[in-house]
Amino acid sequence: MNRLRAVLPILALAASMALAGCHKKVPQQAIAPPPPPPPAAPAPPPPPPPPPPPPPPPRAAEAPRPPTEEELFARLSLDDLNRQMPLSDAYFDLDKSDIRADAQSALQKDADWLKKWTSTRVQIEGHCDERGSAGYNLGLGSRRATSVKDYLVNLGVAASRIDIVSKGKEAPVCTEHNESCWQQNRRGHFIVTAK
Repeated sequence: MNRLRAVLPILALAASMALAGCHKKVPQQAIAPPPPPPPAAPAPPPPPPPPPPPPPPPRAAEAPRPPTEEELFARLSLDDLNRQMPLSDAYFDLDKSDIRADAQSALQKDADWLKKWTSTRVQIEGHCDERGSAGYNLGLGSRRATSVKDYLVNLGVAASRIDIVSKGKEAPVCTEHNESCWQQNRRGHFIVTAK
């Protein structure tokens, strides 16, 4: 027990030292504030706008439109038009001025043409073959031209657009002395005089 008394003060001293800790002051380190957050990465630049579309390819030169029938008609001179012979002759029997059946279909087409081209005027020449006197054939040619005009007027062509003249036997289209030639000369022939 004596021994215990001797150890006890040592133990008390050690315990007090342990509890008191070291009285040496250690400077406290300043606590650094937390580092600032890293700066935000800059936003990526917006993507560049898409390139403009390429220009359209150059248009191929358009082919000129074909002229209309009216434009073609307007370009024709009277000589050109008469060379084309757009109107058919009406043929007659010997010493007759009656419109034959074959002439009726030809004159129907002539009337249709005249009604289409309403600005035109025509002259109908009455022709005869070489037989008979000049005076007789002039009268017969006039009757033939009149028959053709009257037929066209009945089909709706204005009489004011049609003039008549008798050529008698003075302007034959064929000069042989036979029936096939004479038949070609007995006719009502058209000349376009205005367009």
